[in-house]
Amino acid sequence: MRATVKDVAARAGVSAKTVSNVINGIVFVRPETKERVEAALRELDYVPNLSARGLRNGRSGVIALALPDLATPYSAEMAHHFVEAAHARGWGVQIEETGGRPDREAQLLLRARARLVDGLILNPTVIDELDLPDDSDLPPAVVIGEVEQPSLDQVRVDPDQAAYDMTRFLIQCGHRQIAVVGSDQGSGTSTAVLRTRGYRRALADSGIEAAAHLEISCDDWTPRGGASAINRYLDDYPVPEAIFCFTDSLAIGVLNELWRRHIVVPDDVSVAGFDDVADGEFATPPLTTVSFDKTAFANAALDRLATRISDRTAAQTVTTVGHVIVERASTAARTSNLPAP
Repeated sequence: MRATVKDVAARAGVSAKTVSNVINGIVFVRPETKERVEAALRELDYVPNLSARGLRNGRSGVIALALPDLATPYSAEMAHHFVEAAHARGWGVQIEETGGRPDREAQLLLRARARLVDGLILNPTVIDELDLPDDSDLPPAVVIGEVEQPSLDQVRVDPDQAAYDMTRFLIQCGHRQIAVVGSDQGSGTSTAVLRTRGYRRALADSGIEAAAHLEISCDDWTPRGGASAINRYLDDYPVPEAIFCFTDSLAIGVLNELWRRHIVVPDDVSVAGFDDVADGEFATPPLTTVSFDKTAFANAALDRLATRISDRTAAQTVTTVGHVIVERASTAARTSNLPAP
């Protein structure tokens, strides 16, 4: 016979409510108690009856994770971390690709309102274009990324400050002519706008005048798009001292095009990225990048979603996950531009 919650509770020496709290991952349980319950679950080969649970509490045990482009290394890594963190809470994950389209995001909201998933993690990309229903039936949802939505909880890395810090790092390496790939010229994505803002702010604070030709726009944030963007730039302009790409995927494409043109990194030009995906660490040369703890990011978003599922009236919050600059071999100091000691 299938083991019940009461069977698990008896084996672990706790209440049935505590077992439910461990399985659902919504209410905090002391680590030592949680370990006993999890051991009992394994010993009894407990399998939750999701149908019965859904009838009792109106929940499916499944959440949706919506990312703009599942083909990118960044989305793949984020999906991995979210699935692992969700499974630790006893949740299944339905992964969706929105293509950065607000209409697809709206469809997911409607699906959640129909109780097909318990909540949503959304990664919208276009400023002010996430169309939210203005009523009490809005499903529990947490926004990740860089679109500001004052009515929803949000978990993010500060894009302005992170871009500022990377630009300042390149300036401190002695670079003054710094190009960016992925600027907001013609893009309209929140990521492009905010990271461009941080880049310009760092230049201004260092007394460096921004140059429009060094802001290279790119609608396709993939290695192919990065290679194409820098190829167009190099057909018209000389090699800059440094190139800051707004994602590692763009940077990998830039590295390839520079290699094709026999431009040596970092001897001829420094290259940096953003996101710290595994592909960048193993690029040639390994890529300097903006990094953040993706496990902590996923857990912060799911913790907030769990709170929102339990208490629809909880105050809206914005959580910022810290970032660091990871220096690797794709950047080097330009000694001719460094100040005298």
